[in-house]
Amino acid sequence: MALRGLFRLSSLFRSAVTVTLRRNVGLSAVLFNRAKDLDPVQKLFLDKIREYNTKSKSTGGVVDAGPSYQKNMTEEIAKLQRLYGGGDLTKFPDFKFPEPKLEEVVAK
Repeated sequence: MALRGLFRLSSLFRSAVTVTLRRNVGLSAVLFNRAKDLDPVQKLFLDKIREYNTKSKSTGGVVDAGPSYQKNMTEEIAKLQRLYGGGDLTKFPDFKFPEPKLEEVVAK
């Protein structure tokens, strides 16, 4: 009987240790990746993403878009406004569903 209790206790201890080790290994892997230096390709990739982010914030739109892009964009917006009746095409439309009028049915 004491042997069964010992086995049950050891299985609980083993599962608790397994969960703790799994969590610590996952955490240490993340910390290790942050601590070590990036390889040159990863560094270049991250630098380009950061550069694009700063450019897009300053321009407020598409980065390195020329005048032909702006011209095409205004033409397409004008075409869509003609097709769909104008309005602000950048916001989601408001749908209004009025409550239907129901007639009372009188049983004869």
